[in-house]
Amino acid sequence: MIWSLIPLRTLAGVQDSLRFSLLTCTPGSQIYALFGHTGIRYQNISRGIDLVFNYGMFDFDAPGFIPRFVKGDTDYELGIIPYDDFVAEYKSRGSCVYGQELNLTDAEKERLSELLVENYRPENRIYRYNYFYDNCTTRAFSQIEKSIHGEVVFPNGKQNVSFRSIIREFTAVSPWSGLGIDLCLGAEADQPIDLRKQMFSPLYARNFANEAYIVNEDGSTRPLVSRETKTTGVGKPKRLSSLSPSALFSAFFLLNMAIAYRQWKRQRIYWLWDILLYSVQGVAGCVITFLFFVSSHPTVGSNWLVLVFNPLPLLYLPRMIYCSINRKRDPYHLFNSLYLGAFLLMVPFLPQSFHEAVLLFLLALWMNAISHVLVVRNINSQPIGNCQIRT
Repeated sequence: MIWSLIPLRTLAGVQDSLRFSLLTCTPGSQIYALFGHTGIRYQNISRGIDLVFNYGMFDFDAPGFIPRFVKGDTDYELGIIPYDDFVAEYKSRGSCVYGQELNLTDAEKERLSELLVENYRPENRIYRYNYFYDNCTTRAFSQIEKSIHGEVVFPNGKQNVSFRSIIREFTAVSPWSGLGIDLCLGAEADQPIDLRKQMFSPLYARNFANEAYIVNEDGSTRPLVSRETKTTGVGKPKRLSSLSPSALFSAFFLLNMAIAYRQWKRQRIYWLWDILLYSVQGVAGCVITFLFFVSSHPTVGSNWLVLVFNPLPLLYLPRMIYCSINRKRDPYHLFNSLYLGAFLLMVPFLPQSFHEAVLLFLLALWMNAISHVLVVRNINSQPIGNCQIRT
């Protein structure tokens, strides 16, 4: 995928017929394409060179890629791709590709060529990827700004925007992916962010670039973008699922209400339902706890959900089921009902936004714990022969 056959000297040190454009690809349907993409197009008209410098290259088949990605130790690299191949790939996904031709002087074009060539050297092309602070978009803008003899002035960013609000905006077409990402982000993702941080998003960066201008060293100004072109494409990805997490968890919550009522009414504990509930809580808790304590991804270390999603329910589950089957008193459910109730009361005052599906699941857990407390209380007040534990 890397165009190592093109000598670096054919790119650097050439000013005739040079053009640079910022390329922005609209989102696709795959989870890694939901936010779009950014590249820098290099054109040398007289020499027939038309390439894209792409900071978003990665090898999914590399050893340990998924564990390293979860931990936050993912390495991306700068690659060089023929422009036609780059556009064809994104058009095959249904994405549009916007090209914003940069309004650079000859000296700035020369400097940008040198920076890109230097970045492409084997010892420089690999970098530690960070989806908020160091990604394909932030890298591209960094090189463009370094090349300019003057200062790039961007418009004011959007007001009351956070990392989470941008993530939710672009994951609306893939609600289950959005739920997974939302679960992992902590309170830091809900803090308002300025324009520079909003530019982690390729489409936000494109919009800001269209309004940006350059203040030259002599005080004169010029627009950053001289013109914009667009390839044909769908532009917006199709919604991947008609069943949203909120709809499913609403139904799940109603089912849990029915089971909790049935447990209380018939004085029977359905421990198979407990296995389902607390296994889901515990498995999700393992992921969130790992991210909270181990991962170097941004914002995950401030996730308040670690208080209710952690491995403890999974570890305690065998004891819980043993007590249910053998009709033994288990203080866990009393503690859990008080603990979850306190957390749900705190939710409006916490500095973190929670997905509706998560709150519905926590309410289901709370109701289940209360039903256990009521059933056990009645069981312990009756002759043991009247007590029934059902699966």
